[in-house]
Amino acid sequence: MSNQTKQHKFGVSEAKEAEDSMQVGIDSFAAAFDEAGLAIDPSERLRNLVEQIERADKVGLDVFGVGEHHRREFLDSAPTVILGAAAARTQRIRLTSAVTVLSAADPVRVFQEFATLDLLSKGRAEMVVGRGSFVEAFPLFGLRLEDYDSLFAEKLDLLLKIRDNDHVHWTGEHRPPLTGQGVYPRPLQNPLTIWLGVGGTPESFVRAGVLGLPLMVAIIGGETHRFRPLIDLYREAGRRAGHSPDKLKVGIHSLGYVAETTREAADDFYPGYARAFSDIGKERGWRPVTRADFDAQRGPQGALIIGNPEEVVEKIVRHSKALGGISRLTFQMNAASLPHAKLMRAIDLIGKSVVPALREEIGGDDVRAS
Repeated sequence: MSNQTKQHKFGVSEAKEAEDSMQVGIDSFAAAFDEAGLAIDPSERLRNLVEQIERADKVGLDVFGVGEHHRREFLDSAPTVILGAAAARTQRIRLTSAVTVLSAADPVRVFQEFATLDLLSKGRAEMVVGRGSFVEAFPLFGLRLEDYDSLFAEKLDLLLKIRDNDHVHWTGEHRPPLTGQGVYPRPLQNPLTIWLGVGGTPESFVRAGVLGLPLMVAIIGGETHRFRPLIDLYREAGRRAGHSPDKLKVGIHSLGYVAETTREAADDFYPGYARAFSDIGKERGWRPVTRADFDAQRGPQGALIIGNPEEVVEKIVRHSKALGGISRLTFQMNAASLPHAKLMRAIDLIGKSVVPALREEIGGDDVRAS
């Protein structure tokens, strides 16, 4: 362990204090189109995104995540660059990927980038690593889709090895071995927080539990309570592996949006939501999304967290109870490609109305440490 790492093992950042309480944040995929499917100036869009992260920090949200995609619909192919720009303009908020597509990346480079982000942000960097829901990165980076599973398992193993050791000895199938090379810089935090992002595959939940990694579950459709058996599987795998319950954190990444009224929230969100999911559906053989489908997902058991602040608070509490308690909830608002002004207003409502009401509803500092 380096002297720098030892020096900063404890008390890295004031923001770190919130880690053991339920956190509320936002994820963005940096949509390149508006809700009508029209292209937006990409430079303006990215500047707006950094402004949104800055606003989230000012109104007291805990975390902001930026995704990684390699498609024309999104501008987030280099999330650490965006997060680095945000690090220079924020003070407390934790900055994370949502998710890093580790199967198609070099774990050495990923660690270096997030270690650098951690230094820039004074200990506020995290990453959520996963396999992603699209496969364009595989041919783009010269990888075989047939190696989808083995690539991720091997690269996750290497990433964790790098996190734990300055000098790495490692051998795998898909890249040359490391024979004691140093991986620098080292982050301010020890250890750098790495979440495992999962969809609905039981093996992924078990893997996270066995490794003792916090779990970020993408719940973008269906009924949220149906994920409880998978989360129980994660917790049991972690317990059997000897990890303490406090290490086995569960976060939820959910499509969500807040406005002053329920009607406004639904009417704002639906057009872009329908376009985005209908476009994806054409690739995957799904039928087009209807307003009835959307409204059903907004119901008490549905995955969408969309409404006025009071309704949103009630649904988050309900979801947390149904899943046996959650440590983090992140809103994915710009799947609907909403205008910047509406996103900024939603951020204000989450910070000023949703988070305080959640704290009062759950009690004490269970939502956020001050």
